[in-house]
Parts: sequence; structure tokens; C-alpha cells
Amino acid sequence: MVKYQNPELDRIFSALADPTRRALLAQLGDHEAVSVSELARPFAMSLPAVMKHLDVLSDAGLVTRSKTGRTVTCQLNAAPMEEAMNWLTRYQIFWTRQLDRLQALLEEDACQPSRNPSPPGLSLVPASGPASPSDAGSTPRRPRSTPRGRTPKG
Repeated sequence: MVKYQNPELDRIFSALADPTRRALLAQLGDHEAVSVSELARPFAMSLPAVMKHLDVLSDAGLVTRSKTGRTVTCQLNAAPMEEAMNWLTRYQIFWTRQLDRLQALLEEDACQPSRNPSPPGLSLVPASGPASPSDAGSTPRRPRSTPRGRTPKG
């Protein structure tokens, strides 16, 4: 049976959806442990706003926090991202197969001879003569709307 509901995966993707949280994760990926004030420094937002982003990342299991005295440090926990990567890999495999099939179809079509019976450079439309077997002329089309201005009362 296919499992459509996965709250852990939902929290991971929700946390990764925000560019500020992705930037925080990138900072954490560059260092072993970073204080919250260091994490907040590059952002044009208050420290409480950064803390809320860290709460979301922590709830998703992507960040662990520890407190030493008054300093709170954060560390990246990349293990939950493995579940997200597994989910994405399934769809990458699907789309890779679809694109491979499309490429094979296009290559097969390119190798087959042209279905156009006329030699290259010749048009299928005759150079002279009527476009239809009828020699009758076309009647002009009526305008789709009335002309500008006042309409005559009839």
C-alpha cells in the first residue's frame, strides 16, 4: 500500500520551503556549531524572528540546539534530509525514464525517411491555378460589429 501521509516529510519540506531557513542551514553546513547571534548577523531581521525560523528547523529535526551558559549554539542534523532525498529520487528516476523514452522516440523519428513524397525544395502547392476546384469568386465577409459612431434608428 502506498503511504501518502507522512508528517515528518511534510515538516522537512515545509522547513526547506523558506529561503531564510535554507540560508540558515547553509551557514550551519559550513561550521560545526554556530551561536544563534552569529547565525542572525547576516539577516536584516530581529533575533526573535531568527529564533522562530530555528524553531521550525528544529521541529523538522534539521537543527539541534545546545545551551552553554547564556549562549545557544546550533548544529546541522542532515539525517532527516535523507528521507526527503529518497522521496525526490523516486521522482527523478521516473522523469529520467520518461525523458530517455522521449529521446529514443525523437532519434527513431529522425532516422526514418521523410514521409513527404515530393523531393526536397518542391512545394506541394501548385504555382498557378485556383486554390479550389470552384471558379466562383469569394464573397466578402460582413463586418463583425457596427462601425463607430451613432447607430441609425430603424
